[in-house]
Amino acid sequence: MELTGKRALVVGLGKSGVASALFLKQHGAQVTVSDTKSGDELRNEIPVLLDHGITVETGGHGDRTFRGQDLIVVSPGVPVDAPPLVQARSLGEPVIGEIELAAQFLPGPIVAITGSNGKTTTTTLTGEIIAADGFPVLVGGNIGTPAISLADRAERGTVIVLEVSSFQLETIQTFRPKIAVVLNVTPDHLDRHRTFDVYVNAKARIFENQHGDDFAVLNADDPTCVSMAARTKAQIFWFSRQKEVDHGTWVHDGNIFFRNAKGQREIMQVSEIPLKGAHNLENTLAAVCASSLVGCAPRQVRQAVQNFKAVEHRLEFVASIRGVDYYNDSKATNVDATIKALESFPANIHLILGGKDKGSDYSVLNDLLRKRVKRVYTIGAAAAKIESQIISEKNGGPELIHAETLENAIRRANAVAQPGDVVLLAPACASFDQFKSYEHRGKVFKEIVSSLT
Repeated sequence: MELTGKRALVVGLGKSGVASALFLKQHGAQVTVSDTKSGDELRNEIPVLLDHGITVETGGHGDRTFRGQDLIVVSPGVPVDAPPLVQARSLGEPVIGEIELAAQFLPGPIVAITGSNGKTTTTTLTGEIIAADGFPVLVGGNIGTPAISLADRAERGTVIVLEVSSFQLETIQTFRPKIAVVLNVTPDHLDRHRTFDVYVNAKARIFENQHGDDFAVLNADDPTCVSMAARTKAQIFWFSRQKEVDHGTWVHDGNIFFRNAKGQREIMQVSEIPLKGAHNLENTLAAVCASSLVGCAPRQVRQAVQNFKAVEHRLEFVASIRGVDYYNDSKATNVDATIKALESFPANIHLILGGKDKGSDYSVLNDLLRKRVKRVYTIGAAAAKIESQIISEKNGGPELIHAETLENAIRRANAVAQPGDVVLLAPACASFDQFKSYEHRGKVFKEIVSSLT
């Protein structure tokens, strides 16, 4: 893709939008950025853009801004059906996402990982395994470092490991991972995708441009993933914690095995995985499969997994205070992630739920709430909906406390929790009602817990 002299518009000034604008400018494009947020809200981003000679539009999208552009790059947070983008497409202007832009300039093989839950853990672990075996590797995407930021650092032999979201996959055109991993697909982001089928279709686009010499890694225990196998031309490898697979990774008698056309080999014992929860066994199986397909040796795979530390904000142990353990799972932004968090503890849980609703059904939590949770503390904009859908003490469920804020929830839990109890932030919601991001929410959780005496 030639950028010199081209007129380029970047829509949305999140991390990927800023990174895209700077990359386009550095490669010779005439760049404009546009965001509906006010100049004051974007005061941290604007100076660096202006310093590079980039035109900045804030407080809305002007009709003229979208006209006459050679390329429009849309950030993942901007809906693809936004009227200015629909109009731009009708005028024949190319509209792509940041991940597609990056794909044009990443020279090495791409390992792309998606799923409703576990993406960040699996992406990070896969990158660490590949690095431990001596391969040059860069990790980015939805995990925090925009993929386009890796383009100027990557060489032809560099393995690029990317976490990719459904929002990013909506805007691909030629993006072709050498290894595409789908961890699981459960209802999420229905406030944007509207239906589960639309969401599944967005996830399945990860296979869209694969060839017969590429690989698709799928969860054999997830029915939606199994149905996706028909959507790729790539060679299919499975991972399963419940059954043996023909090609891929599985568990037998407490050991993890990998099998390909050359045969099978034992990788490690399940007991050597340092992460809590059955979902993290699945994440590990996926990472082992993907890294083995890259060419990593069993010894290096085992050592990297043994040395792996939990990702921040993902079932992260924070502190033990007077015998009560506090866990930060702020990244549990959907109901399925909360289910996985609850399944990691046998009982005596004080659960903090709430935030910005994503069109979720919280009633599916009820069985686990009845069996494992002592008290539920609801916070944020979704509190009323959650309280209307989950069981309460009078129906055999946990005590239900309307806490409103995260700090109030933590302090109320701290006041009543007994030794052996667990205080768990696994909110099943987005963070944007009271916080800037799930990272911000998790950081606040840890700060408040640290202040407890």
